[in-house]
Amino acid sequence: MSREQETNAISERYARRRESGVQALYDPLHPSVYLTQQERERVLIRRILHPYLQPLADRKLLEIGCGNGSNLIQLLKLGFRPENLVANELLPERVDEARKLLPAAVEILPGDASLIDRFEAFDAILLSTVFTSILDDDFQERLAATAWRMVKPGGGIIWYDFTYNNPANPDVRAVGLKRIGELFPKGRIETHRVTLAPPIARRVTAIHPMLYRVFNVFPFLRSHLLCWIARP
Repeated sequence: MSREQETNAISERYARRRESGVQALYDPLHPSVYLTQQERERVLIRRILHPYLQPLADRKLLEIGCGNGSNLIQLLKLGFRPENLVANELLPERVDEARKLLPAAVEILPGDASLIDRFEAFDAILLSTVFTSILDDDFQERLAATAWRMVKPGGGIIWYDFTYNNPANPDVRAVGLKRIGELFPKGRIETHRVTLAPPIARRVTAIHPMLYRVFNVFPFLRSHLLCWIARP
């Protein structure tokens, strides 16, 4: 599949997702959502930001597939400076949302991230639930190669994505650790299994929010990998 065909297909997949109403499952006021976010942030701080990216105020970071900018807002709260953040987003409506929510000093690059040309410009690149929405292997590999070129030696990729397929959603495909290694063959990959599988999280937190932690004790119930992929 050509680059243009795959980017068009990605746009169509997100349009179907929007029309399906599935976004209602990700209401930030729902315990299954905010407990997931809190867990991920704790691991991100303890395992990646603290050991590898301090001082945050001096680090340059690009997020590929930033959506409405919510991840970058979180990073600003943790200590990144807006002038050191760059946001990329393929979908025009999400670009518009990001422009409204993010500080003006955050640079926004709309369009296909595989066309960005910033050689060794960033200390870190954030890829959060991006590759599971790319179903074409060649496009995955082109995007991974572009991201790798943009990371400075000594920096790395922050990866967050799911590793189990959802039979009810043919528009996504799980990306496991083996595939991550294929996409970044020169990287040193440090992995952390996080996120109680969302269908389980929704059910148990509907009984009581504290059950999220109870069930999340079991690693096999966690559906995502949070990785630091270091560039030597």
